[in-house]
Amino acid sequence: MKKIILHKGKEKSLLRFHPWVFSGALSKVERGIEDGDIVEVCDHSGAFLALGHFHDSSIAVRVFSFEPVEPDYNFWKEKIANAMRFRQSIGLTDNPATTMYRLVNGEGDGLPGLIIDIYDHNAVMQFHSYGMYLLKDIFVKILCELIPDLRSIYNKSGLTLNDMVDFEPQDELLYGELGAVTAKENGITFHIDIPGGQKTGFFLDQRDNRAMVGTLAKNRHVLNMFCYSGGFSAYALRGGATHVDSVDISRKAIELTESNIKFLGNEAQARHAAHCADVFQFLEETPSQQYDLIVLDPPAFAKHHRVKEQGIKGYRNINRKAMDKLKPGGLLFTFSCSQAISMDDFRTIAFSAAAMEHKNVRVIHQMQHALDHPVSIYHPEGEYLKGLLLAVQ
Repeated sequence: MKKIILHKGKEKSLLRFHPWVFSGALSKVERGIEDGDIVEVCDHSGAFLALGHFHDSSIAVRVFSFEPVEPDYNFWKEKIANAMRFRQSIGLTDNPATTMYRLVNGEGDGLPGLIIDIYDHNAVMQFHSYGMYLLKDIFVKILCELIPDLRSIYNKSGLTLNDMVDFEPQDELLYGELGAVTAKENGITFHIDIPGGQKTGFFLDQRDNRAMVGTLAKNRHVLNMFCYSGGFSAYALRGGATHVDSVDISRKAIELTESNIKFLGNEAQARHAAHCADVFQFLEETPSQQYDLIVLDPPAFAKHHRVKEQGIKGYRNINRKAMDKLKPGGLLFTFSCSQAISMDDFRTIAFSAAAMEHKNVRVIHQMQHALDHPVSIYHPEGEYLKGLLLAVQ
């Protein structure tokens, strides 16, 4: 196996089991190593440190083992089987009320660069490293062995691999037939648009937070901003909200939301309105103190540290507007999925928005991704979703 040698002192992060090796740590790269190759990472004296996938980028190696193992078929199968056992232990793999969940969560499951989501009897793989992508046929075989009743396996990596490879990656069906897909979450049915939807088709990471909205929505007038497929809206309606407004700038998202609300029946549809509109403009045109509960789940405003300050301003601005639209004592579920924004940053944003709006705000709860999105304690960068439940007076 080809080797990579680190500069003296650069082995410290690996000794603390961090799964990334940055390019600045590399002292020597053996001739012939190509993107996607499995490499042995060694300290300056040549002692073994880890195995991982190489890529000529800022993250030079993504580590999948800190032991000198043979990364053969059985190695990868045991990794995925271990991830499945954890999902079984939290009641997700054989649960008729919830038939969609994350099976593999990258570094959190010791498989950096690999995401696998299950939607009923359909699996979606998303690759965030070229090395994992090269193993896709192996993963197809493993999934068919571990989940014999799979109808399809879909590769949705066209966007995630786009900047990593010298060819144009395509989303593609790898196994079976992909028809219309529906899946349940806590007893609520949703259409899942695997080929055309965002992420792998649904925002599975918000499951627990959607459930919390459902428990607090009774007799409240609810606004769901950036609604996408209407997940928060469906929970609020089932939870007894008097009325729910769903807002998204995407016509496709609004159509998906409306189709999902239909699953709840005519009575719920009568308490729901979908608005295809720019969120900021919608808030500008909304009177103050209009809503009892607002969900604010925007796309990442700061995908990279170089735009962090711009992202902070965006989050602060929209949280200010949302606070103004809440009735006294109203609840604000506010989220950030920007990796560049830490939880401390996000609390400061909420503090600034409250102070600028002269609101008395209490933090009721701090939120993150659902249980099937584990984060390695050695890889805090995996904790991307931050959320606060605020009571706004």
